[in-house]
Amino acid sequence: MKIYLDSAQVSTWKLPAGCPAIQGVTTNPSLVFQAGLPVNLPTYLQLIQAAADHGMPELMLQLPSNDATLALHWLEKLRTAADTAKLVLTIKLPCHPDWLPTISAVQAQNQAILLTGLSNPVQLLWASSLQAAYVAPYVGRLAADGRDVWPLMQACVSQQNSSQGPKLLAASIKSPEVLTRLIACGAAAVTLPPASLIAWSSDALTEAAMEQFELDTSKSLQFKA
Repeated sequence: MKIYLDSAQVSTWKLPAGCPAIQGVTTNPSLVFQAGLPVNLPTYLQLIQAAADHGMPELMLQLPSNDATLALHWLEKLRTAADTAKLVLTIKLPCHPDWLPTISAVQAQNQAILLTGLSNPVQLLWASSLQAAYVAPYVGRLAADGRDVWPLMQACVSQQNSSQGPKLLAASIKSPEVLTRLIACGAAAVTLPPASLIAWSSDALTEAAMEQFELDTSKSLQFKA
């Protein structure tokens, strides 16, 4: 499973020991805003350079406007910067028919896309018909809405395993238990905030076992050889 950091806060991209290898970074307009940055082209270009400086192989950037002409202007600049930085670029767009002109325009440039916010099986089939590279359901939001998320996750994995189906990149993961189930069901990728990765890189049960080993080792030295 590939892991992407879900953050536009560059200072959080360096992770401590114990965290798994990171494939890249994903952002969206909300994350850029939360990082205290303007959602504009210069910011996105800065994020590309920052990802390269951190040795990230990939970057996923969400375009903020469904104006196809503006999207293509941004895409040209972003691809040039990504190529220079030797980054694999994926463009994120909402999984919604209002965005179809932009989706089509971006794909016409042979650009891989991720359709984000996918929430039901009809949207999944639509994304598959468009040959999106990835789909990104918000698992936590779906669960908070009272939905059973796991049939949809299994359907995403089924499409992922078909010849031209999009890969599942699961977002909005609220617990290590949910991450465990996503690993078990075969999700291709997940996106996580740096804070979650850091928090889950250790565990109270592991810490307790280490303390017990140390205590027992110390006590054992009282034994006669």
